[in-house]
Amino acid sequence: MKNKNDRILSPIHPCCGTEALYRRKLYQLIEEMRNSIEYWLSAAYKANEPVLAQDAVPASELQNAIRKLTRRWQKRFNWAAPKLAKWFALSLADRSDKQLASILRRGGFSVKFKMTKAQRDILHATVHANVSLIKSIPQKYLNDVEGMVMRSVQTGRDLQTLQKDLLKNYKLTKRRAALITRDQNNKVTSALVRVRQIELGINKAIWVHSGGGNHPRPTHVKNSGKQYDVNKGWFDPHEKKFIFPGELINCRCVSRSVVAGFS
Repeated sequence: MKNKNDRILSPIHPCCGTEALYRRKLYQLIEEMRNSIEYWLSAAYKANEPVLAQDAVPASELQNAIRKLTRRWQKRFNWAAPKLAKWFALSLADRSDKQLASILRRGGFSVKFKMTKAQRDILHATVHANVSLIKSIPQKYLNDVEGMVMRSVQTGRDLQTLQKDLLKNYKLTKRRAALITRDQNNKVTSALVRVRQIELGINKAIWVHSGGGNHPRPTHVKNSGKQYDVNKGWFDPHEKKFIFPGELINCRCVSRSVVAGFS
């Protein structure tokens, strides 16, 4: 129950700027991969197109070419993933600390944050999770490309039809990258804020629904404005478990820290 002397702090929202830059970096890698794949694939397809239906060798050559490109681009993403994931994690940690310190100052508290074991654990987990997610992008994209090419060969479709399928796959890959950046931004910001709340002795917070999204979770909308325990979270009746703001996929909810008052 809220005490009349409690101070309700402003919420810390995920950083749109960091998310946008992270998404742009992923888009750039995806675009480079797409251009490379489609250029070499188009050349190989045109070279073998007249005999695709009669000869099994060209299909095998196309498959070998795709797998060679797959190895090349998987290596490129594997190289970029740790650097990009580390930048993302450190950017969010720095931004959330600065924003929380500013909010606390406005509330009459002066705090200087230092890196703690709990913060390091979150950053380590964030880097690990994002490295895996980044590496999964070319795996899914290129596996789908190979399947499209083989089906195109089997059904005797032309290059133009294949290019339409490749465009659809490219758009789906970009949407997946956008989901990754948005979801990770929400999750990591929430986790970093919660650790700082606990370290500061803030045990209560108020759940705040973002009001965004085309399909808001009804239970989250209903819970908006209600207090919950920072240490164990809020019991979501739909999920049938305790959760924290931003934890579920695409959840954009945040929290407002409740600083206990003095009697």
